[in-house]
Amino acid sequence: MREHGTAVSTRQIAEAAGVAEGTIFGVFPDKASLLRAALMSAFDPQPAVDALAAIGTRIELRARLREAVTTLRAGMSANANLVTAPRELMADDAGFRERMLDGRRRILAALAALVEPDRDRLRRSPEATAQLLLMLIMVSVHRGFGEGGEFGDMDDEEIVSVLLDGLLVRPSPTPSTESPS
Repeated sequence: MREHGTAVSTRQIAEAAGVAEGTIFGVFPDKASLLRAALMSAFDPQPAVDALAAIGTRIELRARLREAVTTLRAGMSANANLVTAPRELMADDAGFRERMLDGRRRILAALAALVEPDRDRLRRSPEATAQLLLMLIMVSVHRGFGEGGEFGDMDDEEIVSVLLDGLLVRPSPTPSTESPS
């Protein structure tokens, strides 16, 4: 599926699994059920949640976030061809949609936990910070969601820098509020 998306044939799936094509339909009632199961496996949030937890909170915030970006970008890149597939399959299965959303919530919670020790240093809550970081990662992996642009050339360090430092190259001098004498 990572190579062919939902256009993959059951024959290709059977060959990749090393089983006869008929065997697949002994387990799954139809191709859509098979694809949903494969997508749930591909988008299983637990490996990402475990990897984010393993980063821990002992290292400096910027280093923690850089490791988180590297981890999440790798997973998202592996599944880049699958991101449109869930929409096609969610229409038939409300539970599938909820499981996908729950996976995203779990990843956001793991990111927020990484940020939590530095809550007092941030303008936004750890949860909002996690959402912003995840959006930046998603846009960098999916190249602005098909819009082209320069998001794809952002490396992990720049993503963290944009989140923590903003987009200004240098801070502008703050205008004085005192009137001249």
